[in-house]
Amino acid sequence: MNKKETINPKEARNQNYEGKKMNSAENSKKKKDKDLPWWVEFLFVQIGLPDKLLIKILKTKKKAKELIKDDKKSLITFFFIIITLAYFYPVIKHAKNQLNCEAIARDYIIKNKNIIGLNKRELKMLSTNFCFGGEEIYEIENLKN
Repeated sequence: MNKKETINPKEARNQNYEGKKMNSAENSKKKKDKDLPWWVEFLFVQIGLPDKLLIKILKTKKKAKELIKDDKKSLITFFFIIITLAYFYPVIKHAKNQLNCEAIARDYIIKNKNIIGLNKRELKMLSTNFCFGGEEIYEIENLKN
């Protein structure tokens, strides 16, 4: 007289669904009980900034995450280009300053020194030497006299 109890598969599914439903309700309560981030606590609770600003910040944060997620390859390329330019900028700036110095030194030599016998290559050599701290420019008059 043992009756076998048979369980209907639909009933088993319903029981599993109800269990999951209860777990999700508990999880949502845990999520709601989370502490606020420190910056929200400080800016909007302690200082009292308007809530509209918080909404804008959170929307911007969400859009930024989506942008990073969608355009990851182009962002990496952009940052690589920026880093490359930042790396080479000091070299370019030094070369520009050096060319400016040579141009100013060449003009100074032409105006103030007697350079009848110098060609363009010697003039460039003297201006470069002067920019690097050389004193050959001062010996030009001594050689001519």
